[in-house]
Amino acid sequence: MEFRKIFDTIPEKFDRWRPQYCEEAFAHLKNRTGLDEHKSLLEIGPGTGQATKPLLDTGCDYLAIELGEHLAAFTTEKFKDYPNFHLVNDDFITHDFGNQKFDVVFSAATIQWIPEEIAYQKTYDLLKSGGTLAMMYNHDDYQTPNEALYQEIQEVYSSYFRPKRPYTQKFDYLNAPSYGFTDVEKQEFHSSRKFTADEYIEYLGTHCTHIEIDEPYRSKFFGGIREAILRHDNRIEVKDTISLYLTKKL
Repeated sequence: MEFRKIFDTIPEKFDRWRPQYCEEAFAHLKNRTGLDEHKSLLEIGPGTGQATKPLLDTGCDYLAIELGEHLAAFTTEKFKDYPNFHLVNDDFITHDFGNQKFDVVFSAATIQWIPEEIAYQKTYDLLKSGGTLAMMYNHDDYQTPNEALYQEIQEVYSSYFRPKRPYTQKFDYLNAPSYGFTDVEKQEFHSSRKFTADEYIEYLGTHCTHIEIDEPYRSKFFGGIREAILRHDNRIEVKDTISLYLTKKL
C-alpha cells in the first residue's frame, strides 16, 4: 500500500488524534481570499476534515476530493448537514474536473503527497484567474518544552524505530512561482497540545511510518515511549507551528 493511502485504514483514530488548525490561520485565509458564499473552493485530501469545518462555515461552494474510500465515507457522514458540502472519492492526480474552476484550492498537509510538478500545474489549471492556492502545514515540536524527556524518547527511536520503509516525501511549499504562480506569502501561527502517555501513543499511531512498525520492534517502541513519559509525570507537551502558504494565479 502506498503511503498516501495508509491513513484510510484508520479513519476513526485519525479523526480523534490528528491536530486541528488554529482559528487565527483560517481568519487570515478568509481575509486574504475573501472566501464567502460567493466563492468556490476545492480541498485536496481532507482526510477526516481537520481543516474542513472552518471552510464550510464561510458558506463557500465547497468541493473535496479524497483518495481514501473509508476517509471519504467518514467525512461525508461528518459534514452531511452542510448544504454546501460536496465530496468526490477519487485520486486528485487522475481525476477529470472537466470545466470546473475554483476561486481557492486548499490543502492541509496533503499536497506534499503529490509530485510537485503535478500538484502545482494541476492546481494552477483549476484556479480561476486571480484565484489562490492555499496550503497549510503543521510542524510539531516536542523537544523544546520537554528537553530531558525528548532525549529519552530519542533513545527509544534509535533502538526500536524500524518502519517497513522510510518517509521520502519531498515538496517545496515555496516553489509555486516556478509554475507560474505569484510570490508565496508565508504566515506562521502557534498553538500547543498536552498529552498523557497513553494519549501520545495513540497520536503517534496515526503517523504513516509509525503505523508500519511490526513486531518485535512495535511493542518495544511504543512501550518504551510510554514508559519514558510516565517517568516524567505522565505528561508531554507539543508545540505546533502552523504554516500557511498563499500564492495566486494571475
